[in-house]
Amino acid sequence: MNKEKLKLFKNAIMLLGLLVFMVIYLLFTKIVPLVQGISQTSAEYKTQAGILGEKERILDTKKQAVMKATDTNLTGTKEMYKPLESGLDAEGVVAAQFDDILKLLKANSIKTRAISYNYNPEDDPFIKSAPDKLSACTLDMQMVATYKNFEGFIKDLYKHEHFLDISKIEIIPYEKNKTLLLINFKLTLYALKV
Repeated sequence: MNKEKLKLFKNAIMLLGLLVFMVIYLLFTKIVPLVQGISQTSAEYKTQAGILGEKERILDTKKQAVMKATDTNLTGTKEMYKPLESGLDAEGVVAAQFDDILKLLKANSIKTRAISYNYNPEDDPFIKSAPDKLSACTLDMQMVATYKNFEGFIKDLYKHEHFLDISKIEIIPYEKNKTLLLINFKLTLYALKV
């Protein structure tokens, strides 16, 4: 009987050993890869969180720069151009500003097809209210430009240091080449009389 008990005991130990082996095997084949996957995901999350933090910092810096530039342009009104010489007629008073506009057109590679001038237009509200203090010149321009060049020109006008008024922008894509724009553009330049 002792031999039978010993045999049963050995069988029980073997079964228990086999069960422990199966549990260890399952742990290594199923749970360890799962833990490694979680560890990898955690490491990747930390990396991506760092990248996101850096991108958010850059975005905040850019937002602050845009807000600062916008605040400066919105809160600080632009001054009227004041010529150095006194006693000039309307053409002489706005000549320097007109030269600035021509330089902006050239810098942005915009071709002008036609420009018509109207000095001190009677329907202009500024000229009506202060004809003895202000001179104005309305430029009615027909231009040809690419989208990118025209965008640069508009940005440069926005940054222009003196007050000016854009009263019309009409854009038509050129039929033979859709990358070019035919632009009708009306701009009024103002200057103080000295």
